[in-house]
Amino acid sequence: MKFVRFLLFPFAILYDLITSIRNSFFNIGIFKETSFNTPIIVVGNLSVGGTGKTPQIEYLIRLLKDFYKVSVLSRGYKRKTKGFILVNGNHTANDVGDEPLQYFKKFTNITVAVDENRVEGVSNLLNQKSPEVLLLDDAYQHRKVKGSFYILLTKYDDLFTDDFLLPTGNLRESRLGAKRANIIVVTKCPFDLEEVEKKNIKRKLQQYKKEVYFTTISYADKISGNQQLSIGELKKFEVLLITGIANPNPLLEFLTEKEIKFTHLKFADHHHFTTNEIEEIKQKFEVINVDKKLILTTEKDYTRLSSKLKELSFLQIKTRFLEAENTFNDLVKSHIQQNQQ
Repeated sequence: MKFVRFLLFPFAILYDLITSIRNSFFNIGIFKETSFNTPIIVVGNLSVGGTGKTPQIEYLIRLLKDFYKVSVLSRGYKRKTKGFILVNGNHTANDVGDEPLQYFKKFTNITVAVDENRVEGVSNLLNQKSPEVLLLDDAYQHRKVKGSFYILLTKYDDLFTDDFLLPTGNLRESRLGAKRANIIVVTKCPFDLEEVEKKNIKRKLQQYKKEVYFTTISYADKISGNQQLSIGELKKFEVLLITGIANPNPLLEFLTEKEIKFTHLKFADHHHFTTNEIEEIKQKFEVINVDKKLILTTEKDYTRLSSKLKELSFLQIKTRFLEAENTFNDLVKSHIQQNQQ
């Protein structure tokens, strides 16, 4: 696989040229960026998938929802609809995408919408719902909307500084894109990340002159859904684990560390499960010849699978800061206060 990517190096150079010209045209005003009076916080990355955008958006929702009227806008990746849609309780993941549906079901008193055209999506939300702050999910490269605050995510074991452009690497644009960020968040760090390693990472990122924060993934102490069990009780079960996310390894490591017995069926990120695949999952579950058994999945996958598998349970995750959480919170809130009209 690495050799194939090496052979594609000329295409990566061409891709770099195209994306660099595009960014330059935005920077000098040939391509238009639309600004809005409402604070718009953009969460995204330079690489393809798996950096933890969903738990970071949820962290911001928890931080802000009791103080501000919050709206979330996403393109609704892999949905089977087009245009602007305000998410409601009748929608499925096919209608609006799994992540927007998860936000809607998980939080009250926020508005969630999808639109592949971010300018129209923001305009419609402002006209229809008058939010006081708007969160743009996975919109770092969608430069037609001028955000007021940019949070750039990069994964601890796959920093953008160590990566290269598509198709040789996984970067959507040059590393220079990091200069647009207000802050950089290093995600999915080990819980016990040592200070010397933090310093090494900050040294790699220092050329971008941004504040750097470190977060980890925190798993819930119980599963939800069809069965509600503590992680300790889950040890007594045979688990059929279904994942359709970019990087399931942290979840696998967590379950292994907790001594939970599981069989893993891995699917692609945002995978839409076919009828045949659902039947295969059911058959694999039926042949597990023990009384205590269950099907477990991620919270994001649950939005796509819950109507198809009655036995399904899921495990929630949260973003947790390893340090300087209050500093991050104050920075975000201060930005909103300073940019409200």
